[in-house]
Amino acid sequence: MDKKNTVIGVLLLIVAFATLFLDNRFAPPAPAVREIAPTHAPLPTAPNQANPSDRVTTVNPGTATQPQPTAGALPPNAEFAELASSNENEVVTTLENEFVRVDFTNFGGAIGDVAFKKYSATLDSSLPFIFNQPRVEPILAITNIPGLGAKTAFALVQATSSEVIYRAVLEGRLEVTRRYSLGTELEGSDPYLIRHDTTIRDLSGTGTPQTVAALSLGTTSLVSPNDYGQYLNVMSWDGEDAVLTQPGELEGGGFKSWVGISDGAPKAFLTKDGTAVWAAVKNQFFASVYTGNTAGFSTTTRRVELPPFPGSSRPNKGLTGVVSYMVPALEEGTEAVLGGDLYVGPKEYERLKQFEHKQSEVMQFAPYFFSKIFLSGVVGPILNLTMVNIHGWVGNWGVAIILMTLLLKLVTLPFTLAASRSAKRMAKLQPLMKEVREKFKDQPQKLNEATLKIFKENKVNPMGGCLPILITMPLFVAFFAMLQGTAELRFQDFLWTHDLSAPDTIATLWKLPINIMPLLMGATMFYQMKLTPTPTTDNSQAQIMKFMPIVFTLICYNFAAALALYSTVNGVFTIVQQLIVNKTTKDDGVIVNPTEPVKSTSWNPNKNKPREKK
Repeated sequence: MDKKNTVIGVLLLIVAFATLFLDNRFAPPAPAVREIAPTHAPLPTAPNQANPSDRVTTVNPGTATQPQPTAGALPPNAEFAELASSNENEVVTTLENEFVRVDFTNFGGAIGDVAFKKYSATLDSSLPFIFNQPRVEPILAITNIPGLGAKTAFALVQATSSEVIYRAVLEGRLEVTRRYSLGTELEGSDPYLIRHDTTIRDLSGTGTPQTVAALSLGTTSLVSPNDYGQYLNVMSWDGEDAVLTQPGELEGGGFKSWVGISDGAPKAFLTKDGTAVWAAVKNQFFASVYTGNTAGFSTTTRRVELPPFPGSSRPNKGLTGVVSYMVPALEEGTEAVLGGDLYVGPKEYERLKQFEHKQSEVMQFAPYFFSKIFLSGVVGPILNLTMVNIHGWVGNWGVAIILMTLLLKLVTLPFTLAASRSAKRMAKLQPLMKEVREKFKDQPQKLNEATLKIFKENKVNPMGGCLPILITMPLFVAFFAMLQGTAELRFQDFLWTHDLSAPDTIATLWKLPINIMPLLMGATMFYQMKLTPTPTTDNSQAQIMKFMPIVFTLICYNFAAALALYSTVNGVFTIVQQLIVNKTTKDDGVIVNPTEPVKSTSWNPNKNKPREKK
C-alpha cells in the first residue's frame, strides 16, 4: 500500500472528530415535529437545604392554600422558559438514603430537587451536586391541567422514612393523590430510583372526560465551562430508537435556514410526537429518566437562559422538558392511576444497564452518524465496563485507563504487527514501484497489472498499512464518546490532572491554557511517525503526514485528559512495538520481481512470456 491509503485513513479520523464537534444545529431534523405550546407555569425556587441527618424533614409548615390555576399558554415570543420564583408558603419534605437527598415540595406535589451525595458540586466543594436547581418546575409536576400545575398547593397527607403522599381536590370534581417512595439498596431496587403514582379520582358524580397529563422531567444545564453541550438534550426511547431534542433545534439559524428550508427563527418550544417508553432530560454526567407504566405519546422541550459560569463569558445553556400521557375518561366515582419509575442520578452505565427498557441508551455512546459507522454503540459499553472493572481492582481511574489501553493493544497486537511488517516491505518495494510507474506512465492498465503482480510475488498486502488505523479508529472514537458521558471520571485526579473528564490545564499563557497530556500525545505521535516506514517517494504525501501530529494535537487539545492519557499510552506502546519490528525485520522482505530475483533495474514483465508460434 502506498502512503495515499494511510493519508485517507488519517483524514477519515480527523473528519470523525470534526463531526463530533459540529454544532448541534446541523443535526438532521427528527420526524413528526409539531409546535404546540405547553403550559409551563413559574414555580418556587429550590428550598433551603434540609437537615441531612434526618431521613424525613418538613420545613416551612405553612397552611396549604386552595388549588390555583396554572399560567395560560406561552406567548409566541417567549423564547426561554421562566425560572421558578420563591414562595414563602412552600412546604419541603425530604427523603434520603446513602446516595441521594430528595426534596419534595407541596407546590405541585412533586420533586423540587435531588442532591447526589457521591458527586460534589464543584472540584473543591464539599457540597453535593443538585439536579433541577435552578429549575423551571418541580420534577413530575403536572404542567398542563389548570388547577393542578406547579403553583397548586397540595396537602401533605403522610411522610415516613421512605414515602411521601400529597393530596389535592380540584374544584370539587377531582381528587388527586400523589405518592412517592425512595429506592433502597434492597435487591431489585436502585438507590437513585423514585417510585411515583398519581391517582385521579372522579368526585363530580357525572364522570370526567379523557384528558392529557404532561409530567415535568426537570431542568438541566451545562455542568462546567468545559462542557459544550454535546450531551445536553431531551431524549425519549420508543422501544427501538432514541428521539433527541437538542438546544440547537430551538436556537434557530443553521444549515436549513441557509438553504431556505426553514425561516431560521428561534423556537419557544418544540413538541415531538412518538411513543415514549421513557423520557429524559440530561447533561454531560447526570440525567432524570422517567419510565411510565404506560408509554407516553410526545415530549416537549424549552430552552432556559442561565448566567455564565464564574470567570467565563460563554452562555450557560439549559433545557427543560415534559412528557405527555393520556388519562382515560372516568366514569362516576372511578379512578385512574398514572405511575412510573423515576431515575435521577449519574450516568453510570453499569447501573443503568440493569433496567429493562434500555435506559442505558441515555449514555449516548454513539451520538453522531460517524460514531455509529465505527460501532461506538457496541464498542463504547465494552470499554466502559472494562474500565470500571479494572478500576475495581486497582482503585485509581488513571491507572485503570492505562491498564485498559495496554489490554486493548495486546488484543490488537497480532494485527498491528502484521501491518507493521507489511508497511516495512512496502517501503522496500518503492524503487521497483517507481520504475514501473515511469515505464507504464501512459499505459494505466499495464501499470495496474504490473503493480498487482509485484504485490503478489512479494507477498505484500496493499491494504496492510491501513489495518492499524482501521482497528484503532473504532476504539478511539468509542473511547472519546464513552469518556464524555462517564460520570465516574468527574473530578478524579491522576498525577498533575485534577479532573480526568476535563482538560489538564496547569496554567495559562497569554490567556491560552497549557495542557500537558495533549502535548505528550503529539510528541509520541511525532516520534512514532519517524520510526514508521515510509512506503512512498511522493514528497507531498510525506509532508502531509509530518503535519498529522500537529493536527491531532490541536484537535485533541481541549479534550478530556483521560482521552489524551489513553492516546499517549497507546503511542508509547506503539513506539516500543515499532522499535521491535524494525529490529527483528531488518533483513526481512527481500525484493522479488514477478519473474526472477534480479536487480530492479533489469526487471522486464514480458521477459518470460511464451513466444507466439509463427
